[in-house]
Amino acid sequence: MVIYGSFSKQNQYYCTKQIFQNNIILTTNEEVEFFYRNGETMTNQDTDIKFVDNWSKEDIVALYKSAGWWKESYDPSAIKQLITGSFAFAVAVNPSSGKAIGMGRIISDGVSDAYIQDLVVLPEYRGQGIGEQLVNALLARCLSKGALWIGVISEPGQDGFYSSLGFKTMDDHIPMRYQTED
Repeated sequence: MVIYGSFSKQNQYYCTKQIFQNNIILTTNEEVEFFYRNGETMTNQDTDIKFVDNWSKEDIVALYKSAGWWKESYDPSAIKQLITGSFAFAVAVNPSSGKAIGMGRIISDGVSDAYIQDLVVLPEYRGQGIGEQLVNALLARCLSKGALWIGVISEPGQDGFYSSLGFKTMDDHIPMRYQTED
């Protein structure tokens, strides 16, 4: 099954073309019938976006390291729990190598609120639309479950990327984090 999806800049209208056994179903606006489920793939000519329950810990650690988010004190064996503990975990896969070249995940109650987290693409694959594919797939998953409040805290300088996908700054809110020793 190959699925192509896109969002309007306001993220209000989802349009997907589902190709399954030579049947094409076009779904737009309020009739949202189909979204990505575990094991299904969003594909372009260069990358597959897959929702997974497990993935190579070496690939995921490499992605975290490429973003500067991995500390040597972290235990790579916890990657499985990180993936299964997420509401959804997507990887961008290079079809020729089978390696993860990007990832993103959703933290959510599964009902109303969701947060996109840990979105990263390996540096050598950036600028090819892979991050946008990941965000669109993650948004589709959230919306399919009824989560209409979808947040993200971006790295400095990435606000333009997220704005282009329909995210807006929340001027009356301040992101905060509980500060631990590290």
